Amino acid sequence: MSSEEQKGKKRCKAQFCGNTKRQKRHRELEVGMQGILITCNMNERKCVGEAYNLLNEYGDQVYGPEKLNETDIGLSESEEEDAEAALKKEVDQIRTSVEKNLRRFQSVESGANNVPEKLVHHILKDVYTTKKKNTRVILRMLPVSATCKAFPEDLKKYAEKFLEPWFKVPNKGTFQIAYKARNNNHMNRDDIIKDLAGIVSSLNAENKVDLSNPEYTVIVEIIKNICCLSVVKDYTLFRKYNLQEVIKSNREEKPQQPKKEDNEENYETTDNQNTLKG
Repeated sequence: MSSEEQKGKKRCKAQFCGNTKRQKRHRELEVGMQGILITCNMNERKCVGEAYNLLNEYGDQVYGPEKLNETDIGLSESEEEDAEAALKKEVDQIRTSVEKNLRRFQSVESGANNVPEKLVHHILKDVYTTKKKNTRVILRMLPVSATCKAFPEDLKKYAEKFLEPWFKVPNKGTFQIAYKARNNNHMNRDDIIKDLAGIVSSLNAENKVDLSNPEYTVIVEIIKNICCLSVVKDYTLFRKYNLQEVIKSNREEKPQQPKKEDNEENYETTDNQNTLKG
């Protein structure tokens, strides 16, 4: 093989690798997102696959089967096409919709290694009741109801409004705060917990801290410069929302019934998570 041919092959290989790298860009965690923060046992690729399977299975139970937008795949009544042309058009439109990733769940890079509300609680309650093991690498699933910038003043301002549905008069409850930070060195854990507890108390003086069995757990997950927030129920009962531990838990215990409204949550002070889906 001539030196020119070898150089040509090297150029082709380099160009292909370069294109591949450009194509592998992922969406990253941003302010304003909602979804589910998921931790795993280091096998992130398998974790993503398990998460899609699990979320789609229970998503169909809670929300009904996923359907493509009628405007994307439907045929207008006024269109008069022969059967073959109509079928081809529908197939092409379905393929286009799939290619555009018009799906209920999409993976997002959280920016931390290994790492909504009604749906996650439904999954944990079912796993707790049936003890059915349908995941191997997923550890914890935490709903992310809201995200804001991970700076003390931004968090305090955002939390004052965010926490109202659960704690503002006439609503009230016992609570704890679960805090975890990754790749962030400008947020102080004790200060944040103190600030959030003060906000909860200011919304209703009858809100009380309970670190053993609270009604609500306020989850604060800091990942780089993004703060993920949620308020969950049954945090202690469902082993800090750890699927593997829930499966091991005693069958004699009975999960609490969800409230009729979507205001369900609890509190704590330490935990681990890393990958967001939503």
